[in-house]
Amino acid sequence: MTFKKIIPLALASLLCASAAAEEQVVKIGLTGPLSGANAFAGKDNENGVRLAIEELNAKKGAAVAGKTLRFELMSEDDQGDPKAGVIVAQKFADAGVKFVLGPYNSGVAIPASRVYNDAGIVMSTVGTNPKITQSGYKAVFRIVASDTQVGAAVAQYAANTLKVKNVGVIDDRTAFGQGIADEFIRQAKASGMTVASREFTTDKATDFAAILTALKAKKVDAIFFGGYAPQGAPMARQMKQLGLSAKLLGGDTLCSPEMGKLGGDAVGANVLCAQAGAIPDKQASGPAFQAKYKQRFKHNPDVYAAPFYDQAMFIAEAIRATNSLDPSVVAAALHTMSHKGVVGTYAYDPAGNLKASTVTMYTFKDGAPVPLAK
Repeated sequence: MTFKKIIPLALASLLCASAAAEEQVVKIGLTGPLSGANAFAGKDNENGVRLAIEELNAKKGAAVAGKTLRFELMSEDDQGDPKAGVIVAQKFADAGVKFVLGPYNSGVAIPASRVYNDAGIVMSTVGTNPKITQSGYKAVFRIVASDTQVGAAVAQYAANTLKVKNVGVIDDRTAFGQGIADEFIRQAKASGMTVASREFTTDKATDFAAILTALKAKKVDAIFFGGYAPQGAPMARQMKQLGLSAKLLGGDTLCSPEMGKLGGDAVGANVLCAQAGAIPDKQASGPAFQAKYKQRFKHNPDVYAAPFYDQAMFIAEAIRATNSLDPSVVAAALHTMSHKGVVGTYAYDPAGNLKASTVTMYTFKDGAPVPLAK
């Protein structure tokens, strides 16, 4: 009787081994701030990739060289720190990861991109500083609009719709904050606005009273902040406390529910921001994506979950189209193919920038970002 049981068990083991032999594991790396003040964004990015991977594995539709692909997520916390980001990049290279989603921060993406390039890894980032795609790396992609597009869009909206005449600028001295502030100032001046002053802070600061008091004395109509929500929210609170009625403007990093969560009743119609991508509710697959995300993670997606999901799907599509897992082959395909995603169509120019990207202006209502105009 024991002997009869052993045979089926042995056969089952052989069948499992055979099935495993027919699978090819594809590691997808995710790098972002999974701890610290911007962990909400890093987790959101991770969730977007995780949702894509779970759908891809459930469908079992991708195969290369006769082997079914099984995608695995490998997440690493780069802490939003350039040095940590380079260490993560090397860790991915050592682990045989060929496709990486991230980094989130421009300051991390710039130095990390060299490691990924040297290792032959495809890097897809939401870092918006223009320098990221100016190094000539063929496998580096920016999956959202750049600072040039977003900063200019905010300035044009401020000039043409809000009729802002006198604006103050604050940046947090990060690669992102400086880059988007530069682009805002360039377009603001071109649009006829006066830039009363440019002030500086850090991405760790919480007290902006001195800066805001100086800008209040200059009678600014609006303040553009090149920085992140964990600083933008207390800035909005302190503007209210000082009786500073100027609008608070920013890029996509302010277009987050985190602004409302941290800023409370100080964040409302007074805060406006620009986010790359079309309005999800208005896109064919947008509502379905939002519903799937909420069902899976028990809360609504934040700023970048959809682009991370879309790019993961695009990479899988390029792998299928080329029947290859060679990152250089897949990267070449990403440059020539296009992909209809949740928040737009993805097609890249030779430098790795989106050929076209919608930028949507948002404000806040009941603590949540709501779209105003494209």
